[in-house]
Amino acid sequence: MNLARNVLVEVRKAVVGKDEVLCKALMAMLARGHILIEDIPGVGKTTMASAFATVLDLKCNRMQFTPDVMPSDIIGFNMYNRVTNTFEFKEGAAQCNIFLADEINRTSPKTQSALLQVMEEGKVSVDGKTMKLPEPFIVIATQNPYGSTGTQKLPESQLDRFMVRLSMGYPTIDDEVAILRIKQNKSKENQIPNNILSAKEFEVMRQLVDDVYVDDRVLEYVAKIASETRKSSDILQGISPRGSLALIRIAKAEAFLRGNNYVLISDIQYVIKDVFAHRLVINKTLQRGRISEEHVISELIKKVEVPKAAASSR
Repeated sequence: MNLARNVLVEVRKAVVGKDEVLCKALMAMLARGHILIEDIPGVGKTTMASAFATVLDLKCNRMQFTPDVMPSDIIGFNMYNRVTNTFEFKEGAAQCNIFLADEINRTSPKTQSALLQVMEEGKVSVDGKTMKLPEPFIVIATQNPYGSTGTQKLPESQLDRFMVRLSMGYPTIDDEVAILRIKQNKSKENQIPNNILSAKEFEVMRQLVDDVYVDDRVLEYVAKIASETRKSSDILQGISPRGSLALIRIAKAEAFLRGNNYVLISDIQYVIKDVFAHRLVINKTLQRGRISEEHVISELIKKVEVPKAAASSR
């Protein structure tokens, strides 16, 4: 737990004023999930991914997704070598621990589908041969807000593969002044995070998160909320069991970061919108009224009674 907090301390050297986003990103990584960041360019998404890779001693690859990016660019391809008279495998960008897929909603559905398989299976298949990706393997994908130039909406099947959807947002005035001050400082010592964990040590932390206890009453609470999303007239597509599982997994990571070995209802409530919102499809009337998925979830939670023995306030 202390090590996890030390990770956040180091990452904060590179990313200013986004403590909650950094915390939830680390939680998703500990919970073996992938992260979708919906935001405008230039707010620190690449910096965050690079900082986590440095602190955790992980290999990070970044790919700018454009309409001409091919699936082979991600998974790799075989190239004929005339000297050896054999085909040699050339690694794709996904051969790493943290894969930063930038502006994923600018590329073709075929390329998005290739990434989807990599995220789900943790391996790539080229010409009938399957190869496992390094462990851990985490996708941090970014997308520009839908409707901006050159974007296309991601399909629900792909959104469902991301454990959380986060947004870094604009910095406050004070934070932006701090960023500008840091960039003017010729000494880089205070803004470069240090490596404090190995990939093996990070994997041990993930196993500890796996072992966090979840009471049946907490499981029932999550199941009831998921059921409400499927019955609501405001929602065209509710939460699947995959979404419920993702919520439990990241709630275990939240409990771990707090120093507990069991999940509380408050852990569920803290992350539920980040896990559920991008999985919902709300009806067009609400969309036209600019009612967000997060608001719909807030209203649904009010309908579900909190089990008394598992209740807790943050």
